[in-house]
Amino acid sequence: MSGGQITIKDIAKQLGVSPSTVSRALKDHPDISASTKKAINDLAKKLNYSPDPIALSLKSRKSNIIGVIVPEIVHYFFSTVIHGIEDIADLSGYNVMICESAESFDREVKNIDALLSSRVDGILVSITKETRIFKHFEKVQNTGIPLVFFDRVPDDIDTDKVIVDDEAGSFEAVDHLIKIGCKRIVHLSAPDHLEIAKNRINGYLRALRTNNMPVLPELIIKCDVIDEAKKIIPDLLSKSPRPDGFFAVNDLTAIETLKIAKRYGYKIPEDIAIVGFTNGQISMLTDPELSSVEQHGREIGKNAAKLLIDRLHKKENYPSITKVIETQLVKRASSLR
Repeated sequence: MSGGQITIKDIAKQLGVSPSTVSRALKDHPDISASTKKAINDLAKKLNYSPDPIALSLKSRKSNIIGVIVPEIVHYFFSTVIHGIEDIADLSGYNVMICESAESFDREVKNIDALLSSRVDGILVSITKETRIFKHFEKVQNTGIPLVFFDRVPDDIDTDKVIVDDEAGSFEAVDHLIKIGCKRIVHLSAPDHLEIAKNRINGYLRALRTNNMPVLPELIIKCDVIDEAKKIIPDLLSKSPRPDGFFAVNDLTAIETLKIAKRYGYKIPEDIAIVGFTNGQISMLTDPELSSVEQHGREIGKNAAKLLIDRLHKKENYPSITKVIETQLVKRASSLR
């Protein structure tokens, strides 16, 4: 018997029948006698035989695998998106292959090549902060494999997308800070070439203008990782007039801001109020607990998977769909005066 995975040839050799007989018996073909079917199925079960998924995919041209590329697997938001994708994929009979781009454009390109080589049926992607060129995604589209973007999406590619209403979520957060009395609100933003960054900045600006507040460009600062916050926040707090409110593009940056402000002797929210964006579990573990915009990551994942699977089962082409998930501001002690 050959080593490794049991094959049809191994079963055929033990029983003294042809491989084609084994194949037909396992498929319950009517030309195979009941006694032969029983002998073959009993031995297959005893030997823990299972069909070779690669061989099946080559034959059917379907792998029943969905590829997923995320910037960070350990990030709370992306982990919840993956949960949502898995929920729908499992119900629909698909397996999920997950790749992490680690915020690297080059690695994202390699991820795409790896998924195409693995013959995945479709691909779900949230792009990296570095991604400005989209030829690797155009290559996917040219193969005819369905492609769906979620959260961080390119504006220039015509395909299905799932996003949250970033502008509305940002507006609600900043409007809340204004309503509790903040006069000088800093927006800690993502890289401005990303659509989510543009939309959250637009929400920030709209909230200021709606409330007849001055728009000060120096208060919109690219700061979306902890290391940047460690450098930027102390400098902001040392200036006069200092900020009395912060709206951060993500919870981790907001939490680092909260920690630094407390270390400098400021009371939260009496002196400085802070709101984040994600509403991850960590937002409830801070002191005080962090106000944050809920992104509904699991719903994003479910909707992205549904769009992809609908494309896989489509009988004819139809226009690209953009699904928008509504956000919700969760108010906690960091902004409740």
